[in-house]
Amino acid sequence: MPATAEDLDHAGLRLAELIGAMSLAVDLGLGQPTEHVLRASVIGLHLAERLGLGEEERAAIYYAELIAWVGCHADSHEQARFFGDDIAFRAGTYEVDLVGLSAARYLMRNLGAGRGPLRRARTAAAFVASGRHWIEVMEPTHCLVSGQLAERLGLGTAVRDPLHEAFERWDGKGAPKGIKGEQLSLAARIVQLVDVIEVFHRAEGIDAAVAVAQQRRGTQFDPALVDLFCADATAILAGLDAATSWDALIDAEPALRPVLKGSDLDAALEAVADFADLKSPYTAGHSQAVAELAACAGEDYGLPAGDVVALRRASLVCGVGRLGVSNAIWDKPGPLTPAETERMRLHPYLAERVLSTAPGLQALGTLAGEQNERLDGSGYPRGLAAAALGPAARVLAAAHVYQALREERPHRDTLGDADAEAELRGEVRAGRLDGEAVNAVLRAAGHRVRRRREWPAGLTPREIDVLRLLVRGHTNAQIAQRLVLAPKTVANHIAHIYLKADVNSRASASLFAMRHGLIDDDEKMS
Repeated sequence: MPATAEDLDHAGLRLAELIGAMSLAVDLGLGQPTEHVLRASVIGLHLAERLGLGEEERAAIYYAELIAWVGCHADSHEQARFFGDDIAFRAGTYEVDLVGLSAARYLMRNLGAGRGPLRRARTAAAFVASGRHWIEVMEPTHCLVSGQLAERLGLGTAVRDPLHEAFERWDGKGAPKGIKGEQLSLAARIVQLVDVIEVFHRAEGIDAAVAVAQQRRGTQFDPALVDLFCADATAILAGLDAATSWDALIDAEPALRPVLKGSDLDAALEAVADFADLKSPYTAGHSQAVAELAACAGEDYGLPAGDVVALRRASLVCGVGRLGVSNAIWDKPGPLTPAETERMRLHPYLAERVLSTAPGLQALGTLAGEQNERLDGSGYPRGLAAAALGPAARVLAAAHVYQALREERPHRDTLGDADAEAELRGEVRAGRLDGEAVNAVLRAAGHRVRRRREWPAGLTPREIDVLRLLVRGHTNAQIAQRLVLAPKTVANHIAHIYLKADVNSRASASLFAMRHGLIDDDEKMS
């Protein structure tokens, strides 16, 4: 059963679950099938076992492999600018030993990929002008970003330091410092090796994994580690395909198995939000802004305290699915093609799938997957309609739209307060966003919006909407159509009205409405 907000704060979330879920999003950004990083981490633990390493060393390898490549999407904007689809570009790097002439040939072959001759020429000119400096800082930036995430997750220097060496090489031709041999930490050497051999093993089998390890022995990889792997490759790789690597990884978590609760969990989710938002310069800070806006609006909307907590946390992790969509789409200045639109519309689904892998994050994943759904069924990824969207999902959708409108995008400038409010009001009139949720979001954002009345008998604003139409003789089907609700939902509302108002018919409900002045009101129905 998915964990509720109360469950998470009581039992906590294992750090391995959070980092493991994030690694699945990283897989998408690397252009690899999900569980690539998980499988590589399991391989790394098998090597650590054969080396007789202690729990602290095993923990460093475990967490370093899960986090090592999170920084690779930090400059997706630049990668897409020069090489087209940044995800395809990263996927191709596994096939090449990226050093010297082989690295130069790979870069030149992919420069301006997917563009016509004239645009490729322009891209090449831009690369000559500014791209070389970006290449020089690319790998150090990746290391720095991954190391900062380790620090924010409280993993300490034993994990952070190997992450700073993720792009160093045994032969000293790596970056950022060019250190070599046993100057590299053992954890960094293992992480480098298992990341590559997992790709070749999954694609072509044990022989291919052994071959690539031997080809790069003494250059990219530690010769002793290569020999250890090749001598027992069949046993080391055994069982990777027999069951999900998720269970194997979580079961193998070494040492103290840190658990996140309360403010520590919130801080960890905020870290995930910030690193996911690095995907595009246009989304920097977006997730935390949505989380604060949605939480404030959720309180105004009347959500229970636990639901407000869940809403804020789900808002923080909504962006992880964006890692699976190329920046050639996110940062495109013009309109998207139908194919690009379909890829873009996958990101909430990807967020839900990534998060739902961890039992403790399933409830957050479900809500995150509804961030772009609309009451009239025109949203994505599932086209859910009003009857399937709860209050938290309605608030999240309104907060997400408002915050996006207040941020610059590649195809438009930032909208001012008045224009953003007008856009949201238009979405309400079109039946796509919930009016009460929009009002709550606008109030949370500082707009002057009249607060909801306290209705008699504890009726909710939605029940008042239903009551007014019921009094006017509308059928359940007509009320459902007018308010963009399911007929079953209308029937439930009417049952609640009758119970709260102590009435049992439309006539007695009408008397109740007239007695309390509910027939005519200048406040619009949402």
